[in-house]
Amino acid sequence: MAIKFENVGIAVRDLEAAIAFFTDLGLTVVGRDTVSGEWTETAVGLDGNHAKIAMLETPDGHGQLELFEYIHPKANETAPTRPNDIGMHRVAFSVDNLDEALEVAAKHGCRPLRGVATYADAYKLTYLRGPSGIIVMLAEKLQED
Repeated sequence: MAIKFENVGIAVRDLEAAIAFFTDLGLTVVGRDTVSGEWTETAVGLDGNHAKIAMLETPDGHGQLELFEYIHPKANETAPTRPNDIGMHRVAFSVDNLDEALEVAAKHGCRPLRGVATYADAYKLTYLRGPSGIIVMLAEKLQED
């Protein structure tokens, strides 16, 4: 059986704010839609499912992020996940300049959870709280292969 990774889907409180954050980081919107009906109720397993969606892609074309904002049923607000919570953990991106990426994130009110760390002189990285409480990891490679 062949398998191929497609995307990560994240429910957000405000689709436009989430799109603004991720496009400012460098992703591109490659599709938008509003979905509802029997097919989406069946696929998602949620009666009355009706959502606005946007598909974003990384500049290299290898990663996609599907963002969705529920119109019906109303989205459930929960406490934001913490880095050690079980379940959906984070979305991670490599950046060529972590300081610039953090400046972009700050324009959206997003700052590192604690600070910037260096891993084995190979990566400078941080976790930050993005739109709708999403944990986003940003990492800059320090060495060339």
